[in-house]
Amino acid sequence: MATKKIEKIVSPKPVHFVGDGFRVHNFIPGVQGMDMKRMDPFIMLDYNSKFHFNGTDRPRGVGVHPHRGFETVTIAYKGKVQHHDSAGGGGIIGEGDVQWMTAAKGVLHKEYHEKEWAKEGGIFQMVQLWVNLPSVYKMSCPKYQTIKNSDMTKVDLGENGHIEVIAGEYQNQKGPAFTFSTVHMMNAKLKNGGKAAFTFPENFNTAALVIEGSIIVNDEEKIPLNHLVLFQNEGEDFTIEATEDSIVLIISGMPLNEPIFPHGPFVMNSREEIMQAFEDFNLGRFGYLAD
Repeated sequence: MATKKIEKIVSPKPVHFVGDGFRVHNFIPGVQGMDMKRMDPFIMLDYNSKFHFNGTDRPRGVGVHPHRGFETVTIAYKGKVQHHDSAGGGGIIGEGDVQWMTAAKGVLHKEYHEKEWAKEGGIFQMVQLWVNLPSVYKMSCPKYQTIKNSDMTKVDLGENGHIEVIAGEYQNQKGPAFTFSTVHMMNAKLKNGGKAAFTFPENFNTAALVIEGSIIVNDEEKIPLNHLVLFQNEGEDFTIEATEDSIVLIISGMPLNEPIFPHGPFVMNSREEIMQAFEDFNLGRFGYLAD
């Protein structure tokens, strides 16, 4: 198998706030050369690197807002997040957990720091990904998955550490998430000096984000904390080696190769579908959710 080489190493962009609870670096589509088409089916990646929030009686977050046409995936590394949506989905995710919301034909939702955690405050660290839906599923019924860390597939690498599989598979062991797009999503939790090998089809759009520590890719390039590696769409295999205890988010997905027409909280295949989304939202067809 040929090596999947690095296309670029991306440093974190200046932070901005989403609502008042998420202090994020935007990698997709904000980085040049990493637009929605290049990263298809991953159409957004926001990373809340470690940040200390003071305690408050009013949980910080994002108020009620709509989505249509894709899935939101929130991965908690530090802190706790709570979610509610107009389709009846909701729950609390803590450290190591994932919430996977399929907006599909439309939901209203809100996400915010969990009430009791917010009172104490502390270190908060999250990733949110938007995963595009194939056109045939964009108007399907909304869905919500809470994926507890205890339910994730753990692939033991012995002295090297382990891989937590959220979606897709690693070494033929499948993760618990149900997905409409063909995606692999996993956390490599490697000990100092630990090494892991990965294989994905060459046409899959593939990236790695260093959440903790630092790594060396393909025995060549050192990647520091909070930096992202974008891989070329050539070759299939790559390795990562931890130069200290490290956590690395690995994502790889098969492009849908369909038209992408985004506008604010909606991602559809045409301008006409976006106009219909706004009409449906304005007419209350996304349901109701209290602030």
